[in-house]
Order: sequence, then C-alpha cells, then structure tokens
Amino acid sequence: MNPGMLFSHFDRISDAPDAVPQLRRFILDLAVRGKLVEEEPKDEPASELIKRIQVEKARLVKEGKTRAAEPATPIEKDEEPFQVPYGWCWARLSTLSRRIHYGFTASANKSITDVRLLRITDIQDNSVDWDSVPGCEISVGEVEQYKLGKGDILIARTGGTVGKTFLVRHVPVTAVFASYLIRVQGSCELYDQYLKLFLESPVYWRQLEDGTRGGAQPNVNGQTLGQMTVAVPPLAEQHRIVAKVNELMALCDRLEAAQAERESRRSQLVAASLNQLNQPAGAGATETFREHAQFYLTHLPRLTTCPEHIKQLRQTILNLAVRGQLVPQDPNDEPTITLLNRIRVKPSELEPFSIPPSWVWVSVEQIGESRLGKMLDKGKNKGTYRRYLRNVNVRWLDFDISDVLEMRFEDTELDEFTLRRGDVLICEGGEPGRAAVWDEREKDIYFQKAIHRVRFSQGVSPHFFVATLQEAVQSGRLSTHFTGVTIKHFTGKGLSSFVFPIPPLAEQHRIVAKVDELMALCDRLEEQLPTAQTESRRLLEAVLHQALNGNDVPR
Repeated sequence: MNPGMLFSHFDRISDAPDAVPQLRRFILDLAVRGKLVEEEPKDEPASELIKRIQVEKARLVKEGKTRAAEPATPIEKDEEPFQVPYGWCWARLSTLSRRIHYGFTASANKSITDVRLLRITDIQDNSVDWDSVPGCEISVGEVEQYKLGKGDILIARTGGTVGKTFLVRHVPVTAVFASYLIRVQGSCELYDQYLKLFLESPVYWRQLEDGTRGGAQPNVNGQTLGQMTVAVPPLAEQHRIVAKVNELMALCDRLEAAQAERESRRSQLVAASLNQLNQPAGAGATETFREHAQFYLTHLPRLTTCPEHIKQLRQTILNLAVRGQLVPQDPNDEPTITLLNRIRVKPSELEPFSIPPSWVWVSVEQIGESRLGKMLDKGKNKGTYRRYLRNVNVRWLDFDISDVLEMRFEDTELDEFTLRRGDVLICEGGEPGRAAVWDEREKDIYFQKAIHRVRFSQGVSPHFFVATLQEAVQSGRLSTHFTGVTIKHFTGKGLSSFVFPIPPLAEQHRIVAKVDELMALCDRLEEQLPTAQTESRRLLEAVLHQALNGNDVPR
C-alpha cells in the first residue's frame, strides 16, 4: 500500500462522519493481513517462532512458573478469516500465551498504597494514572500470582468496554489486576506490541462479537479468548509492522487535528455570519445587512455541514423575523399604532428588544382571546362522544391527528370548545409553548384543557404569532412565563401576559412568506446532510479499496 497516495485524497473523503476512525481501522486491517510492509524472504518463518514458543512454555511448566495447559485444538481451514502471506501462520491465542486468567477479587481501598488494584475504570485512552489507582488487601502469595509486569495485556471481560485491551508498558508501583479484567501473558518469543495491535484489529473484533453473542450482557471469558485465531508474521516483520502502524497512526493524529481545526473554523464562520445577521441594523446599515444575508445564503450549502448549523440558522431566521430585519419595511403600510387606535388598544409598556418604528408591542390579552380546553373527567362529563385534540396532537406548525381520542361534550359546550380556521393552539405542558395554527382540515374536533386556544379578531396573522412563540421558546424568553420547577407549565396567566411585537398586517404576511421560504431551504439542507455524508462515506470506501487493490479512485 502507498500511504502517501491514500492520504493525498483525505481532503476529498474527510467529510465522512468517521473518516479518521475508518482510516485507523483500515490500517490495522492491512497490518494483520500482511499488506502494510514489504516481506523479507530472509525472515525466519513464523512456524519456527511457534516451535520456540512451545519450547518456552514447556520450560516454564517444568520450572513451576506456569501451569500445563491442554493442547490447543488444530485450526481448521474454514476458521482462517483470510489467507496469510508466505512465512506467516495462524495460531490460537492460547498457543501464543504463557497464561490467560482472570484477575483478583477484592474491594478497592484508597488508604492502601502498598499494592494497587488496577480496575477497568482506571484505564483511560490506553493509559493509567498509577498515582490515582487504589490499593487492596492481598496476601504475599496472591501478589505473586496476580502481579502485573511489562508486556502483560489486559482485556475487559464484561460491560460496555468488553474486549478493550491495555498493554502494560511499565508499572511504577506494585500492582495486581481486578477480577473484571483478563490477563494475557504473551510469550517472550512474540512481540507484545504486535499482539496488542492484533487485539485492536477488525478481525479480532469480529471474533469477539461472535464469541459474546447470546447473553443479556456482553461478556467474554478466557476460553473464548484462548480459542481466537491470530495471524502471526515472522518476528522481524512484526517489528516492521508495528513501526509502520505507529507512523501511520501519528499521521492519522495530524489528520484528525487538521479536520477538527477545519470544522472549528467552519463553525466559527457560521457563528460569525449568524452573529452579524443578528446584530441590530443601525441607521444606514440596511444595505450592509442585506449583503451579509446574501453572502450567507449564497454559501449556505457549504457552511452547513452538521445539524447544529441548521438549528442555528433556523434560530437566526426567527430572530430576524420578529425584529423586523428579514424583509424590508414598506412606508405605504398602515402603521400598527393606527390599527390599535382604531380598536382602542394601548401598546404594551414592555419592550424586550428594539423593533422598527412602524411596529408596536402588545400582550396576548390586549389583542386576543385565549382559553384552555375542556377538562377530561369521565365521571362528570356528559353528552355525546366527540373527538378532541390533546397536546400530543399539536406539533410545531402542524398537527398529528392520526391518533385522536373521544370524550363527552354537551351541546351547550360545543361553541365554547370548537375550533375555527386561524385559531392558534398552544401546549400548556409537555413542551410548553409548542404551537400551530388550526387549518380546519377536519370538522367537529374540539380541544382538551392541556391546550390553549388563542383567537385574534383582527390585526394579527396567527402564523406570525406562532413565529414569535418559536423565537421566544428558542431564546428562552418564553420560559419566564412558565410555572413549576421540574415540570414546566404555560399557564393561562402566563400566556395572557406574554408580549410580542406586531408589524403592519401586510408586513406580517411578507415575513411569514419569507420565513416559510427560508425554513423550506433549511429542510432541504437537512435532507441533503445524510446524502452528502453517505457520498463522502462511499468515496472513502472507494479510496480505501483502491489503496488496497490498486483500482482507480472515482473522481
């Protein structure tokens, strides 16, 4: 494989969500297949290495330093995951190990420092902070049995980290290992770093998954590990493989850092662009604002590479909409104050943020009629069963009426709880403030007490009002009207006191149309994200395949 060729394509494949992790797995896969470094015909075959391991194990048994193990079962041809190069051989992990056994069972005690008890939780990112490892009570004889040494490989045998490995490179303190770990003591004739590398490769993980299936909780035992097949290269090649893997993993580290830096800069550009759009435009700044907005919308597809970017964009659209910065004001529009004077409504004295001169602030109770729906009480409700909406039927900007229940309504209650086109329905609990405008898609549907109904007589577009609710929810302004500590409720009192800005009615309609247009653009961008990621992933796989097999890389 030519690593330079592979990594030269990284700028084309790095948008795949897991580009660098896939490269790391690919490197390990190549390494254990003998396709990462050149073979040397003069290297001693691995079969000779296996013979020396057997001699070493026999000597250790004779000296009483290890127990005699049952001979490993022969590896059948169909057990070999792939064909290994000339000079390599397949061997079971038990054949390559002096011993595979479980750790010591004891309670951790931070006050004891003579002998430390290494646990799964002490191993983080292939390293151990030995000073923080607690101790345990253990006899001298048991210390000798479980004492950790250089070259030991520890494997998590249960839980979410099952199969994860740790190579002990040095032990600055006297330490034993805990019972949720399995120790593999490799032969002195085998390069411990190559064995660790193999125990991180895709072929190891596939065997592990096969051996851990069927239980309620994933776990692996010593017998399963011992039966695993390991591709063994000549000893000299093991060292060359580990050196090349270390070189390529260091390159992956640099690629990962470069990728993170690029994404950070992209996010900063998105944040800066949105922040620029969110700044109130001063006198004479309208054209500048339009230029910023046009720049961002032009480069939107390239800037938005993750759902968080699109979420920020949606928030910005609503923020601009309710501040009068999304569409230009028309001097021919009737100022809102003229409408309020005509219907004898005084503007609210509260002004949460700046708005254009032709706009005014009002509260819901000043210009709308609000009420909760009917209480569901099977013991007291009378009348005819009729369909009604619950808060679960109300989604943002839409309704889900696939699951509508029924309760009793008396004839005298129908007018009180009926729904008309243009009514705004708002969730009282669940996700307080979630709202949609009833479009009268169904006849004879009423609403429950868990929902507020707001009805405006004139001067307010219900769709614009819902946009103000969305912005208030996203900015956190609406939460000041909620009650409750853990479970929040948007009470009738809170809704009545909620103030929102009103532009001239014609401008409200223009704003709603522009918001709909931009939100549809956000929807399309959101739909394209998985497609773009899939294409990047396919390109990544094609590049990896080409690096392995020498085929052409797609352009």
